Amino acid sequence: MTQLKNISEGSTYKAAASVADTVVNIFSQHLDRAVEKGEEDIASVPSAHHVEQILDTAFWASLRREEGNSPKVSIAFLSPEQAGFPLRFEHKLTFSPNVLTKLGPGVERPGVHLGVWYDQDGLYIWGTTHKIPNYCFVLDVSEPGLLVIKHRRSNGFGKFTNIVVLTGDQIKVVDEDSRNLPDCPVLLTSLLGFTSASPNNSVNVLIQIATSMRAHKHGGSLLVVPSGSDSWRDSIIHPIKYSISPAFSGLSDLMRQDIKNWSNGIWQGELSREIDSIAGLTAIDGATVITDKHEVLAFGAKIGRTEGSSRVERVLITEPIIGGDGVIVNPAMSGGTRHMSAAQFVHDQKDAIALVASQDGIFTIFTWSPCENIVHAHRIDSLLL
Repeated sequence: MTQLKNISEGSTYKAAASVADTVVNIFSQHLDRAVEKGEEDIASVPSAHHVEQILDTAFWASLRREEGNSPKVSIAFLSPEQAGFPLRFEHKLTFSPNVLTKLGPGVERPGVHLGVWYDQDGLYIWGTTHKIPNYCFVLDVSEPGLLVIKHRRSNGFGKFTNIVVLTGDQIKVVDEDSRNLPDCPVLLTSLLGFTSASPNNSVNVLIQIATSMRAHKHGGSLLVVPSGSDSWRDSIIHPIKYSISPAFSGLSDLMRQDIKNWSNGIWQGELSREIDSIAGLTAIDGATVITDKHEVLAFGAKIGRTEGSSRVERVLITEPIIGGDGVIVNPAMSGGTRHMSAAQFVHDQKDAIALVASQDGIFTIFTWSPCENIVHAHRIDSLLL
């Protein structure tokens, strides 16, 4: 965890003052790299003072309620001129907890951002926008006391890249160097923002499924197994009540369509529905099984132990945040029954991966680490918010 420093004048949320300089440094580095690569439509970097003000105001707004509901707001730091064709208010609105709370119900839909900029009088709200420039500073007010700083991917598709997660006085700064660790799964690398994302990119589809799994809040397990192999069945208790034959290929069929369809709204809507359907199956007791080509093989499957296999005794747990050093623990320490069975599955089926969502929002990817010769549990909930 990042250590808190002395609060600066004017800020009443200590974590805001503590993390502001770090946030500016991270965004400055990203924009410098973007300029070097010749990227266009690049955002402006907020000052540390503005970052602190935005965090402070958003935190106190998150603790308020409007008609019994806590505000869920996405705040983007950009001028109206950077926003394409935004909805602009006739009069500037004060950037305050009270105004954010009042506006919350009207701007909580996905893809809607409150535009915040500054003049000689300080920060103000100028309107709303769907379009924001690359690497634009975005702050999501997700729930009371939970703030997520992120930016838009350079190609504009896929989940935003998380930079910092603040939960009360806890600060989690995403460690971009995690991508350089041995056995770092490509799904994690993509979440860190270092692989390209496109609508039919298989890794990005898994990220969307993971996000949808976390969103339904029932908890669930998704097993991704190699296509063309039935060895995964050796790790499942039979009979499989909800086995599917032939394998359902709705999602994989969509992904095989021509690249010209990627920007088609109808196609993207169908993709989202297929993703949500698969994620919904994970809420049923047991595990959902899909191939690495996203064909659905079963759901509600009970994980057992392959005949002759040893019981998994150790799991390496890491989290891609600064200070999140790995620890080796008993599988029981990685979570509940879902986590223990997922660890056993990956231990026995080393070419598979398991995605596990807890009801409390914790999300873990289980993979086999050939470097460490152990099941590796990657805690990624800080990247999915």
